[in-house]
Amino acid sequence: MKIDSHQHFWIFNEYDYGWMGDNMQVIKKDLLPSDLAIELNKIGFDGSVAVQARQKLEETRWLLRLADQNDFIKGVVGWVDLRSPDIDAQLAEFAAHPKAVGVRHVIHDEPDDDFMLRPNFVAGVKKLINYNLTYDILVFPKHLPNTVAFVEQFSENQIFVIDHIAKPLIKDKILSPWKEDMERLAKFPNVYVKLSGMVTEADWDNWKPTDFKPYLDTVIGAFGTNRVMIGSDWPVCRVAGEYPQIMGIVMDYINSLSESEKNKILGGNAIKAYKLKQ
Repeated sequence: MKIDSHQHFWIFNEYDYGWMGDNMQVIKKDLLPSDLAIELNKIGFDGSVAVQARQKLEETRWLLRLADQNDFIKGVVGWVDLRSPDIDAQLAEFAAHPKAVGVRHVIHDEPDDDFMLRPNFVAGVKKLINYNLTYDILVFPKHLPNTVAFVEQFSENQIFVIDHIAKPLIKDKILSPWKEDMERLAKFPNVYVKLSGMVTEADWDNWKPTDFKPYLDTVIGAFGTNRVMIGSDWPVCRVAGEYPQIMGIVMDYINSLSESEKNKILGGNAIKAYKLKQ
């Protein structure tokens, strides 16, 4: 199967999606499974992993309902309150669903740069292994040293997935210290990376495929072809281009690889990391 490892759905309202600026009108509307299905078909992809866009339990429940109604949604990375005294009850409810595959918290929006190292947050993430759930790490480059310290606290059985290659400063063509920090993270065999979210870190109106090559070279050079996976970040990516164009960045980049390596990046690694049902 070919899997888009990272996409979102929403019924738009200003309160829940206040992060959408005036320059993001193209995504300020309802964007639902029927819309994504058209895009997947355009490039011959079989399914996707739906990722939370609101930090509410209702978001997780809603995404799981959408997954029940749409076979192409192969997994859901939801949100739970990892610091809650009720965390086990929340995880038990979530993990009972066969398409619940992971959890995410929007760390890069937390005002405390050390949020991910708070003991109560770490304790919550440590419970995920009991429910067979991955943890998606959403951070900026400035958070990567803490990300290394965070991952060090877990056994190799807990799978982590770095979203959007940790959002390097592509528009400014800055590689370091992001490059060195990603290479440090790659030493942990339980850390995967999504080749996603890159266009929104580039010049939205003037990016070229070559802008991403140094960053893709770094990630694949460090993590190899067994721990990276393609993702669109649809519909957020639409601020900088349309779906086939965005997915084409990675698909064209990996064109010279073997069929086996391409199959891993285009679906196999997502299936492995998230234990998706085929």
